[in-house]
Order: sequence, then C-alpha cells, then structure tokens
Amino acid sequence: MQQPDWSGPLAAAYGGALAFLTDLPGHPVGASQDREALLAALDGPLPEQPHPAAGVIEQLAAAADPGIMRSTGGRFFGFVVGGSTPAALAADWLTSAWDQNTGLFALAPSATTIEQVAGRWLRELLGLPDDATTGFVTGGQMANFTGLAAARHEMLRRAGWNVEVDGLFGAPRLRVLVGAERHDTIDLALRYLGVGTAAIEVVAADEQGRMDPLALAGALEDADGPIIVCAQAGGVNSGAIDPVGEICDLAHAAGAWVHVDGAFGLWAAASPSRRHLLDGVDRADSWATDAHKWLNVPYDSGLIFCAHPQAHRAALSVRAGYLMHGSGDPFELTPELSRRARGIPVYAALRNLGRTGVAALVEGGCAAATRFAELLAAHPGVRIHNDVTLNQVLVSFDDDDARTRAVVDLVQGDGTCWVSGSVWRGRAVMRISVSNWSTDPSDVDASVQAILRCLQAERATAPASQLEM
Repeated sequence: MQQPDWSGPLAAAYGGALAFLTDLPGHPVGASQDREALLAALDGPLPEQPHPAAGVIEQLAAAADPGIMRSTGGRFFGFVVGGSTPAALAADWLTSAWDQNTGLFALAPSATTIEQVAGRWLRELLGLPDDATTGFVTGGQMANFTGLAAARHEMLRRAGWNVEVDGLFGAPRLRVLVGAERHDTIDLALRYLGVGTAAIEVVAADEQGRMDPLALAGALEDADGPIIVCAQAGGVNSGAIDPVGEICDLAHAAGAWVHVDGAFGLWAAASPSRRHLLDGVDRADSWATDAHKWLNVPYDSGLIFCAHPQAHRAALSVRAGYLMHGSGDPFELTPELSRRARGIPVYAALRNLGRTGVAALVEGGCAAATRFAELLAAHPGVRIHNDVTLNQVLVSFDDDDARTRAVVDLVQGDGTCWVSGSVWRGRAVMRISVSNWSTDPSDVDASVQAILRCLQAERATAPASQLEM
C-alpha cells in the first residue's frame, strides 16, 4: 500500500492554525462576513473528482476565515465561552490523530486510562467525593441530561419502579424543583428524558438569582413521591451560586436527589478565594460542568459526576455479546457508545496548569470581571445590575432598554471586543462574561474604552428631547 501524504495537509492545517492564533490579539473579534458572502465562498456543486488534500485545507482556511468568530481570544465576552490553552489544544490534535473510540477499554486502553486519571484529578480539584463516577460528555447539556438520567433511575427505583424496563407510562410522578433562574438546559434535559417540563416546580430566587432555601423548604413540605432538586452553581446572567449546602440538607431530609448544574460556576471550587461560595456542594448527588468554559480546553468537553455509581451505570449502560466488556468501561457513564477521547485534552490541561494554575485561571477571570464593573460604573449613566462575585457583569445604559441594546450592537460592530445582550429582571442588559485564560487587564481596559466610545456615539444620535429625560 502506498504511504498517504500526511505531511502536506497537516502542514497546511498547522500553518493556518498558527496564523489564526498568533493574529488573535490584533484582529477584530467579530466575524466580518454575513451568511450570503460565506455561502458564495464555500458553497458550490458536489465535487466530482478528488482534490489534493493540502489544497483543500488551504482553501478551507482562507474561505472560512472571514466568518470565524475570534471567541478563542482574550477580548471575547459574549457568552460563557473559554478558549483553549496551548497544551489542551495540542493534546486535542493528538486526540484526533490517535482517533481512539473511547467507549471500551479494549478499543482504547491508553485513552480510557487517561480519563480515569483525569476524573480522579477533577474530583480532587473540585472537592467532590473520591468514589463518585466521572463521565466525559459533549457539553453542559448532555452533562445535565446524564445527571438527571441517573436521578430519574434512582428516585423511581426507590418508589418501586424500574424505568429502564417499564418506561414512564404508569410510573410514579416525578417532581423537579428548580430555581427561578435555572438554565434552559435543565428543561431540555427533562424533555429528552420523557419527564417533561410539566414536572417542573419553580422555587423563588433572591435578587441575585439564588434559590431561596425558605421557599424550597415550603415546596418540600409535601414530600410525597420522588423529588429531584436542581441547584445552580453560576447563574448564566448574574453568576450567582445557589446555597447548595442548605439545599442539600433540606432536600435530603425530604428524601430528594440534588443535581447541581455547575456549567461554569463549579470551577469556583478550584479557587481558594471563591471556594466558600460552594460550601456543602460535595453533599449533592450529581454535578454537571463544562471543561471548555473555565478549564479552557477545546469544545466537546462536558463532565458529569455522580455520587451513586450504581444509579449512574444503571441509567446508561448496555450489554452486548460482541462488545468485549471490561471493568468500568467508559460507555457505561455516557449517552454514547462510540466517542472521541475527550479526557485527553482535560488531562493535558490539568497536568500543564496544576492546582495553582487552575486557581489562577479562575481568579483571573473574576478579577477581570470586577475590573470591568468598577471601570464602567465610574461613568454617569452606567449601571451594574449584579453583585460581581464570579465572572459575570450585567450592565445597562441610561436606564434605557433601547439604548442598551443599541450599545451592544455598536460594540459588536466595533470589533475591539464582543459582548452579548440579555434580559435581567425584565430589563435589557449587556452581559459581559470573562472565561478566557488569556484575558488580561489591557484587554479589559481596551474593551471598556470601546464600550464607552459606543455609548457616546449612541447618545450623540439621540433626539434632544430624549437626552433631557
């Protein structure tokens, strides 16, 4: 067999990737072409004949570049989106080259062993029980799905129902208690699981979006039947963390399961200065997070931890004669049988950063968010709506929803940074999320200047009567 040309396309990919990454600090953050322009560059008839691989990669990189959001850089604050540290990105390239199917130990001995080690390191870093199971899934959505699948199994088992055998028809009714500021992935996971959103009972939250323990206690007074309580570590708007210790105590006294959606906020446990916000989190039953957010590994890196290994495996595992089952095969803990070795970049990131490096990454994001809030709040007409305890900042301008939305649009078009809009307590806000390892004070300062410049430009376009209000 003729040896394929690996060097040509891989060299082209390396060159394109290196050019992209080194150009990040000076490049406008937003995409520069719309859908129609991108289709003109990328679309066309299905090719009839093969094309040289290196040329395909070079053409792909050139045509796609104008539509690539620089979300991997230090001035992207639009969503809770991390970047990729050099070690994690390099490990992800190796993961693709090795192309291991990490469902079975028999198919991927090294990859499954790496995930076993990375899982132990993660539990230690985040202060979770050492005997909890760890599954590597696609992202926060599937992490919540998996944790709630284990919860559904266990709570119905305790009620005398085998949901894996008998399904949900005729099953005892599940109640799912959630905070008013929960993330929508909880609702979607319940839809995927057949539980349905009608099972949701909303528990009141305080002014920062934290679940109110007194309201939860009232909801738990009627503890007849299986109950799942979903706590949140890191509200997607305010960044607030529910009082998880109190929630666990109340829920467990009522015989309920506690699932923690900690997509980004669970990483606060790695920070000595923020760890207290998660006091008691180790007493929950399952935890979901996303390593792409604050650990800054490439996408496809959700994590699910479960304090009840038997329930975790019962909800997801399958047996088949052809599979060469081993002890603790990873597919027993995730929704997929076949998948890439997601734990390899996580392992590399943890080995590269160490405990102190992860702490510095989290604390650096929190410090940058605080800097944003302080610099912006110093200007007349700029209001910060949340207590900046983590990496989220909610901003409005002149108490004017239309102006706030207009400033968000102007900032996105300016290119210095990229922020997104949201709605908080019925008001339009600019949402600034700091999650990238490379964000430094100069990025914050340049971004604040751009935001204020856009605010000034928007004010200059307002009618005189509006300015007098």
